[in-house]
Amino acid sequence: MQVLLEREGHSAVAESIRVVLARLRQEIASGEFDEKSLDLALGGLSAAVERQLRQSLSHSLLSVINATGVILHTNLGRAPLAAAALDHVRATANAYSNLEFDVGTGERGKRDVHVDRLFSKLLSDHVGTDAFVRPAERSAAAISTIVVNNNAAAVLLALNSLAEGGEVIVSRGELVEIGGSFRIPDVMSKSNATLREVGTTNRTRIADYERAISERTRLLLRVHRSNFEITGFTEQPELDELVALARSRNLPLMEDLGSGALFDLRSVGINDEPGVLDSLRAGIDIVTYSGDKLLGGPQAGLISGRADLVGRMRSNSLFRALRVDKLTYAALEATLLAYVRRDHDAVPVLRMLRLSKYEIECRAEKVVSEVKSAQPKSALKLEFIDGESVIGGGAAPSAVLPTRLIALTHIDLSADELSARLRANIPPIVARVEEGRVLVDLRTVFPEQDTVLVKTLSSLA
Repeated sequence: MQVLLEREGHSAVAESIRVVLARLRQEIASGEFDEKSLDLALGGLSAAVERQLRQSLSHSLLSVINATGVILHTNLGRAPLAAAALDHVRATANAYSNLEFDVGTGERGKRDVHVDRLFSKLLSDHVGTDAFVRPAERSAAAISTIVVNNNAAAVLLALNSLAEGGEVIVSRGELVEIGGSFRIPDVMSKSNATLREVGTTNRTRIADYERAISERTRLLLRVHRSNFEITGFTEQPELDELVALARSRNLPLMEDLGSGALFDLRSVGINDEPGVLDSLRAGIDIVTYSGDKLLGGPQAGLISGRADLVGRMRSNSLFRALRVDKLTYAALEATLLAYVRRDHDAVPVLRMLRLSKYEIECRAEKVVSEVKSAQPKSALKLEFIDGESVIGGGAAPSAVLPTRLIALTHIDLSADELSARLRANIPPIVARVEEGRVLVDLRTVFPEQDTVLVKTLSSLA
C-alpha cells in the first residue's frame, strides 16, 4: 500500500479504499458472504484497492473494434477519421498554428479560410452559374461554407440568422426527431422563429406552401427524412417546385440534409440519399449537414450556400458561441483534401461503403481459417452466412449493402454471454446478436484489426 501511496498520492488511494470498502459493505449487507468468503475478501483488499485505483486512473474513452456492420454507428463515435486527418491534428495541435493569423500579411486572419477554400473547390466549381438567380450581381463562385459544432447548431444558427421574429414554413411530414431527442420544432423555438406547419403527415403539396406565405414569412424549410421513411398514400412537392416558389416570392429556401454526402452515393448502389451538390445544383439557397456522417470527417455542423446568406450567419453573435476549435478545422481540412485529390479510399467511411461482398468474404475466410488452425478442437463454431451492412447515423435508412458474415456459436456460452466476452476484450469487440448467434461483419473492422480478432476468437475457442 505504501508503494501505491508514493506512486499515486494519498487522495487517489484513499478514494479507491473508500470505493472498495463501500462495495464490500454492500455485499455483506445483501447476505452474499459467509464467514469463509469474508475472510477471503478481506485478505484480498490490497489487490482490490490496486485494481480500483488502476481503473479510476485509466481512460474511460476507449478504442473499440466495430464488428456490427453499421458504418456510422452513433454509439461508437460515427465516422472514424482518416490517417491524414489524425496526422494533421497532431501536427497543428502540439505547437502553435496560424488558426486566425494571415502569415502573408502578418495581420489577424479568419479561421474559416482553411476549409472554405476547399469547400469552394468541391461545391462552387461544380454548381452552374444559373443554380442561383438572385441577386444578379453575385459571381458564379458565390457559395460559401461555415463550420459550427454539429448539425443541430447549424440549423439553429441558420434559422436564427434568416428568420428570427418571422415565420418558417415546413411540412408536417418533416417535423422529425433524431437521436438525443433533437426535434425540429424545438430548435426552431430556440431560434426565435415561428413554426408554420403545412400539409399533413403523409401528404403535402406545393399549394400548401403557397397558401401559407404571408408578410411574416422569412424562410421555406425542407427537412430530409434521414432516419425514417413514409410509404403508401404519400405526396410531397418536387424540389424544383419549391425552388420555383421560393424564387417567385423572393424567399430563401433552406434544406436540412442531416447527413449530407460529398461523394456520389449512386456509385455504391445508394440511389435515394441526396448529396450536398444535388441540393445546391437544384437551386436550394442554404444546406446544413453533418461532418461526421457520410462526409467521413470530424463532428461538425456545416452550412453551405449563398454567400450573402452565409455572411449573415457569420456576423451573427451566435456563430462565435457555436464555432469549432483548431482540432476540428485540422481534421476537416485533411478530410476535404482527400476529396479534392479524389483519394476516396483514404476516407474510412467511403472505403467501407465501396467494399464488395467478395472482398469481405475473402477476409472472413482468412480469419476463420486462422482461428481453426490455432484451435483445431474448438468449443466455438464459426459459419458463413449472407447478410446486410447498413449505413447508420440517420442516413439512408432503407439502404443496405450486401455482405458476408461470420456467425459464432459456443458450446458453453449463450449468444449474449459470448457477446459480453467479446466486449470484455481489450480492445472491446462489439458485434451483433441475432437469432441466438453472434454476427461479425468485417465491413466495419479495419484490416489491421483482423489479427486482434483472430487472437480473441482463438482464445474463446
